[in-house]
Amino acid sequence: MKSSVNRHLFFLNNACDCDNIVRYMRNYMIEALAEAEKAYNCGEIPIGAVVEKNGIILGRGYNLTETLGDPTAHAEIIAIREAAKTLGGWRLLDCNLYVTCEPCAMCAGAIVWSRIKKVFIGTMDPKGGACGSVFNIIQEEKLNHFVEIETGIMEAECSGILKDFFKKLRLRGSKWDKPKDSRLTE
Repeated sequence: MKSSVNRHLFFLNNACDCDNIVRYMRNYMIEALAEAEKAYNCGEIPIGAVVEKNGIILGRGYNLTETLGDPTAHAEIIAIREAAKTLGGWRLLDCNLYVTCEPCAMCAGAIVWSRIKKVFIGTMDPKGGACGSVFNIIQEEKLNHFVEIETGIMEAECSGILKDFFKKLRLRGSKWDKPKDSRLTE
């Protein structure tokens, strides 16, 4: 009888831990979604990212490719650069990346190179994703670093902002007006 009570308590405690973990992941994905909203508001593809370590956000980023005219100005790259600057080095050991959409090949390479521990992905990208959809660069056995992946974190919200953006873009006839971004005037 006692062992079944202990077993039941073990499962209850683990369920509580799982709830805390899910809440923890959601909190950082909410931050990444806030970054995606910034991209959306300046006419960029709405993808956002945050780098976190031990509960502290070290870097944030959102897409600025069109605004800056820079093909490398993806949310993940900007967040990784900011985190590296915060830590004072390129090795982001024990850091986690939360990103609203599956990273592309360029970003996946940067994730591996920077030694990110785990990537939490909101929605997958079946046309260009490099973390499991088209390629799986961050878990390629031939590379020197293996990154853990968790997908589907706030998937409806993460895919929803992208779908809304592209729907509005199609309605405008794919005309992209260069947005004004406060980062350019600072």
